[in-house]
Amino acid sequence: QVQLVESGGGLVEAGGFLRLSCAASGSIFRSDTMGWFRQAPGKQREFVAVIYGGGLKNYEESVKDRFTISRDNEKNTVYLQMNSLKLEDTGVYYCAQRRLAYGPWDSWGQGTQVTVSS
Repeated sequence: QVQLVESGGGLVEAGGFLRLSCAASGSIFRSDTMGWFRQAPGKQREFVAVIYGGGLKNYEESVKDRFTISRDNEKNTVYLQMNSLKLEDTGVYYCAQRRLAYGPWDSWGQGTQVTVSS
């Protein structure tokens, strides 16, 4: 089983940037689908970004011009570059993995806190 550990979160001012990392203890295969989600207190966990095994990417509409998801399979790591951060970006960010392009997610990380201040 793949173990995922997120890092890179912190407190930043609005308009600032952060780069989140998701390190996998096992190998991330080329065919794996990797995603980022976030959850604010009292809110449902929501989709942020996904990168499929073939390299296709998709983003939630509010972040598509500001966030970039990428992967380095040799380092078993997935990244989320977040620019022009807004207050509404605040939340716990989770990394997820699944072996298939479609279906349920197989593994989740514990999350890393991102707080954007005014």
